[in-house]
Amino acid sequence: MLPEGVHFFERGWLSSNNVLFDDGHTSWLIDSGYTTHSDQTLELVNSKLAGRPLDYLINTHLHSDHCGGNAALQREYPSVRTLIPVGQSKHVKDWDPAELTYDATGQQCPRFDFNQTMLAGERIRLGFQHWDVYAAPGHDPDAVLLFEPQHRVLISGDALWENGFGVVFPELEGENAFHHVASTLDLIEKLKPHTVIPGHGPVFAYAESNLAVARQRLEAFVQRPSRHARHAAKVLLKFKLLEFQQLPYTQFCEWAEKTPYLHICQQSHFKDVDFMHFIEQMCTELVASNAARVINGTIHNA
Repeated sequence: MLPEGVHFFERGWLSSNNVLFDDGHTSWLIDSGYTTHSDQTLELVNSKLAGRPLDYLINTHLHSDHCGGNAALQREYPSVRTLIPVGQSKHVKDWDPAELTYDATGQQCPRFDFNQTMLAGERIRLGFQHWDVYAAPGHDPDAVLLFEPQHRVLISGDALWENGFGVVFPELEGENAFHHVASTLDLIEKLKPHTVIPGHGPVFAYAESNLAVARQRLEAFVQRPSRHARHAAKVLLKFKLLEFQQLPYTQFCEWAEKTPYLHICQQSHFKDVDFMHFIEQMCTELVASNAARVINGTIHNA
């Protein structure tokens, strides 16, 4: 299903998937996972390179679950060249966690450097093939897709999963971004990939039904933005549970109190509910969906 020299590491939901390209002489890694999984990322890469260095590190976008392992990889491989989408390069150079949204999400990302940027319309070599770079705004305004036209393989990041797409974070900041999601889905339809390597979940054979599911989900958010805000809040809470696995419920609520995006979710659509009651409601819904458990004052990932 994948071209020669392409290795796929499915990582779950705390860390993004990784794609390692190796032509026997040069190696490239797409996305690096979350910082707390850095040791596993290094182990996976080393297991395939067998003592050779990683030459290139590329990020589809700069959310913490896609670039949190960058710093560890740069320490392990001092000569690695790092490429990032151009849009947030200034904030990485100046290292501004607020502009990079790490403060807003309450997530960690150690500082990393980069060597060059990627622009939509460029073609870059990865392994034995050349891949086209496309802008993929929506989930993240500066995200990119990578498409290999010969085998028709798409690295979609969080723009398309087998059953949906990632939270539309610009919407949480008051920007109208749902139409960007729609445009990115239209682009994927035009590309007509055979195989999709998503940012989360397994590699899948592309079908029109994948876009139909994503568009149906998008339309539900467009019709009821409060549904998207509620979903985003639960995603942020679940992410923290994935990170720590369990926390005293009072400590979990203290973290939520300090997380700006959670306040934005509550203030934008649920002003009639005070903040801590809103968090309690979201936790109750996570428990009801078997995504969390509360036992003796401790909230657990499930």
